[in-house]
Amino acid sequence: MEYIDLKCTPEQAANAEFIQLSLERLLKQNRLAFHWRIEKKSIDARGRSPLMQLRIGVLPSGIDFPTPTLRQFQLHQPQHSCIIVGSGPAGLYAALRCIELNIKPIVLERGKDVRARRRDLVSITRSGEVNPQSNYCYGEGGAGTYSDGKLYTRSTKKGSVRRVLETLVQFGANENILTESHPHVGTNKLPGIISSMREAILHAGGEVHFNTQVIDFRVEENEIKEVICSDEKRFNSEFVILATGHSARDIFELLDRKKIALEPKAFAVGVRIEHQQQFIDKMQYHCESRGEYLPPAAYSIVAQVNDRGVYSFCMCPGGIVAPCATEPEGVVTNGWSPSKRNNEWANSGVVVEAHPQDWEKLGFTGNLGGVKFQRSIEEKAYQLGKTKQFAPAQRASDFIHNKISSDLPHSSYQPGITSCNLNEVFPEFISKSLRDALVQFEKKMPGYASRNALLIAPETRTSSPVRIPRDNQHLYHPEIKNLFPCGEGAGYAGGIASAAIDGERVADAIAALIPS
Repeated sequence: MEYIDLKCTPEQAANAEFIQLSLERLLKQNRLAFHWRIEKKSIDARGRSPLMQLRIGVLPSGIDFPTPTLRQFQLHQPQHSCIIVGSGPAGLYAALRCIELNIKPIVLERGKDVRARRRDLVSITRSGEVNPQSNYCYGEGGAGTYSDGKLYTRSTKKGSVRRVLETLVQFGANENILTESHPHVGTNKLPGIISSMREAILHAGGEVHFNTQVIDFRVEENEIKEVICSDEKRFNSEFVILATGHSARDIFELLDRKKIALEPKAFAVGVRIEHQQQFIDKMQYHCESRGEYLPPAAYSIVAQVNDRGVYSFCMCPGGIVAPCATEPEGVVTNGWSPSKRNNEWANSGVVVEAHPQDWEKLGFTGNLGGVKFQRSIEEKAYQLGKTKQFAPAQRASDFIHNKISSDLPHSSYQPGITSCNLNEVFPEFISKSLRDALVQFEKKMPGYASRNALLIAPETRTSSPVRIPRDNQHLYHPEIKNLFPCGEGAGYAGGIASAAIDGERVADAIAALIPS
């Protein structure tokens, strides 16, 4: 296959005839001699007018473009099984890969199926009631299902990102995720995809158990023998994959209580910043209106202040700020976008690096010091919000000047917001770093930290505050035989795609231990 790189206007990029004529001119061939398809697409907004960068694959007429081979999922009298704790991307992809390797997956999910979760999310939004077992973080599909489905990752050396994307397409995602530089499924699309994955697991002969919370492990002679769940359910298997996600605090506490090795890990803490999408479009595209051929603009911004990094995180064009608490007396924010990204607001996390030595100075010690630090901020936000799941909020310029906002702009966040001084939510090393970084960001993007920008707190679940150690080669826990920490909750991934890759890697590692 020959590749042609073409830079053109957004309108031209949407015009197949323009691309065809451009290729004829560049290749000096008649249109009947070849056919083409777009392999990659990205936006170059560095100049005065944004341009589209297309990588186009070209083949001679009569030679078909390669198409993804559909993965086949069917167990054939499996002799081995694997318990998978958690049905987020790491757990689901581990289960699918186990089936390909003829290992029966037994998936245990503390929350509800993806459709039933909706009622609990509505309850958080409308009445501020948090179900500790079913919320934005817990339930089938994991945290990413109802918070966006961004698929961008830098974890290309650990596995095939293309394979992850093609699998999503096989289960119903739009094929454009194979060509976009920052692929995104959309919260409105993901539930159907997740349901299809589950049905494939069941149809193949695997098991999926909902409302099944792991409460204990039976370990004998440093080998995991049994997984004990709520309602006195017990499961035996040779192998256990722990893919519980970054918010499964009870699992971290269980491991610590049983003296199974784990360690504190750095993560980031901050706020959600919300702007009108039109403002972000104007800043990024250098025009009053982006028109119909450009997608809602995104951004990425970073600063180094006070010897620590401050950066945008999980930016959501045309998005919603969502209530993502997992405990009734805590407030947590996150963001998501529908597939069309057509909401009037844009939001992003703006977060500050936090390290174990930072929270140890505040008295949060031990392996779970980071968990305690997270919880302290979330509980403080809950107290300041005053009403169930109302989030403390402040205009960005007022936060910088350390004064409470007399009024607040409209926000996408439901249940609602309360005007507070966010400097009271965070310890000084976080709030000072945020203030200093926002001043820098304002210089780079005038208006970014103005009174029209709204800060909503807190953003605390950027990644796991704990790492569960594992052998670098075999991927199992160094102390407990046949226990495989996996995905974002164990500290080995940072999003949907990388978690999915890690799930497949762990399944392959298990298969390598089975005698042929």
